[in-house]
Amino acid sequence: MKIRFIPTAAALAAACALTACNASSSGSEQASGPGTLTVWIMKDSVSDAYLQRFEKDFERQHEDTVLDIQIQEWDGIGEKITAALASKDSPDVIEVGNTQVAQYAQSGGVLDLSDKVEELRGGDWLPGLAEPGKIDGKQYGVPWYAANRVVIYNKDLFAKAGITSPPTTRDEWLRITGKLNRGKTQGIYLPGQNWYTLAGFVWEEGGELAEKSGDQWKGSLDSPQALRGMDFYQRLQALGKGPKDSDEAKPPQADVFAKGDVAQIIAVPGGAKIVEQANPALAGKLGFFPIPGGTAGTPGATFTGGSDLIIPAASAHQDAAYQVVKSLAGEKWQRDLARTMSYVPNRTSLADALEDNEGTAAMAAAAARGRATPNSPQWAAVEATNPIKEYMTAVLTGSDPKKAAKDASDAISKTLNS
Repeated sequence: MKIRFIPTAAALAAACALTACNASSSGSEQASGPGTLTVWIMKDSVSDAYLQRFEKDFERQHEDTVLDIQIQEWDGIGEKITAALASKDSPDVIEVGNTQVAQYAQSGGVLDLSDKVEELRGGDWLPGLAEPGKIDGKQYGVPWYAANRVVIYNKDLFAKAGITSPPTTRDEWLRITGKLNRGKTQGIYLPGQNWYTLAGFVWEEGGELAEKSGDQWKGSLDSPQALRGMDFYQRLQALGKGPKDSDEAKPPQADVFAKGDVAQIIAVPGGAKIVEQANPALAGKLGFFPIPGGTAGTPGATFTGGSDLIIPAASAHQDAAYQVVKSLAGEKWQRDLARTMSYVPNRTSLADALEDNEGTAAMAAAAARGRATPNSPQWAAVEATNPIKEYMTAVLTGSDPKKAAKDASDAISKTLNS
């Protein structure tokens, strides 16, 4: 087995300073033979067992190829990938966050795979994964897997309130949550700065976080549609006791939910495992449903996180690298990934791979309407200062929504156009 752990960018830089090596760690592996493909996979994205199965199967079908799978740390990965893309001995395939593709494609070091989209059945890709991988009409990132938020609820509290089934529309969701918000029970725990959830509400109303016109970006939180999304967030958030000035990590919302007096939280399905670890008495008592949309039978828009696969333009084995991407993105290994990791497959037609799991089935249903953040290499800088969080807190604490939205939109515009 050739899966190896690779140090962080900081450690690698220190080593290179002493040895005058290239910023990419893949040179020695590439030099080991023309049939060696270097593949960078992020730490904890997938299990070793999955990678072992894939490696064995791929090498069996491609006898002239040896895979050198290198596990990368998320910390410092942006600088490391940027350096690798600029080098002459880059890895051959790299896993990247779906919203990071624009940042790397801007460098010109990522292979354009537009001519492969049809062969890869790109028309069936999840929008939240496919759209971030497409820059200026060219497809640089190939969707690998997705994960998105759903509503996790306490079945006992729903039953005590006489609620026999989860809501299917946003209006029904508000009514049920209001009914649950009685006495010591919070109808929902929704922190004031859960901006990924707000983004879904904005998209559901037809708004955007930012829009591009020509070469210029403009923050759009002050549009009527986006303001309606914030209004819905405010009404829902008021049906609980979530803090108005922090996000779901402060305090950890799983710990709050584990106390047993919160009816609902919004999180990825895996969050239920954390809740059950904190309070084993809740094991088997948690249910899941997609964030409701405006009409019954159609889940609401939601932010889709996940990973894409890219091929560096400097790869010495582009054709073979494409075969790796094609296999990982194909039905066989997508179904295996769904079973192994409970991720949403990259195609809408493969949603049935998760039907046996209530949480991941809810996630897959929502993924069909998944979206991603604005497709700009500068979006990472927006998140670094995150005026959206400040805007949300301002509205929830009584500030004028229109003025707060305008201030946030101006800050987003300035950063995206810098």
